[in-house]
Amino acid sequence: MTNRDLIISYLDEIIPNPRCELNYSKDYELLIATMLSAQTKDKRVNEVTSVLFRKYDLNSLKTASVEDIKSIIKPVGTYNKKAHNVIEIAKRLDGYVPNDRDFLESLPGVGRKTANVVLATLYDEPYIAVDTHVKRVSNRLKICKSDDVFKIENALYKYFKGANFNRLHHQLVLFGRHYCKAIPDCTNCKLQSICKKKI
Repeated sequence: MTNRDLIISYLDEIIPNPRCELNYSKDYELLIATMLSAQTKDKRVNEVTSVLFRKYDLNSLKTASVEDIKSIIKPVGTYNKKAHNVIEIAKRLDGYVPNDRDFLESLPGVGRKTANVVLATLYDEPYIAVDTHVKRVSNRLKICKSDDVFKIENALYKYFKGANFNRLHHQLVLFGRHYCKAIPDCTNCKLQSICKKKI
């Protein structure tokens, strides 16, 4: 079995039903939640958005008080800037989130990672979003040693050519978040033989 197949097989074993851990019921909610998740744990974002999306819909967000948005999302990192982003994103959306990378990346606070998450989750586009978890796993499994997220993303596409990238994206995120943590417990991991992390 190749290293690639070993990784996919193990991820399928421990994370058989991967999914985005951000809570949302509408497309714009996923976009805003993903933007808010930068430098913030999903659990905290979910706590904030449960209040935000109960109080505001897309139309009312366009005219919301930035101070009120700040007060709601204060638990997330860089909330001052993100509050302005929330309102501006609402103003820029024409009722829905389009399947358009260029448009998404033109929105405030939305970079390649956020666009990849949104496009993969909403439109089943074959993208892998590189966050801190995916970067760490890619480095440890010797797939790509780089701090450049674009290089890591392209290395992952090449390494896992032919794989279901949407599924793999969520598996890599969840593997890094819940298993291959910054300080991992490697005892039962079946990828020890190909991992640079020494137990």
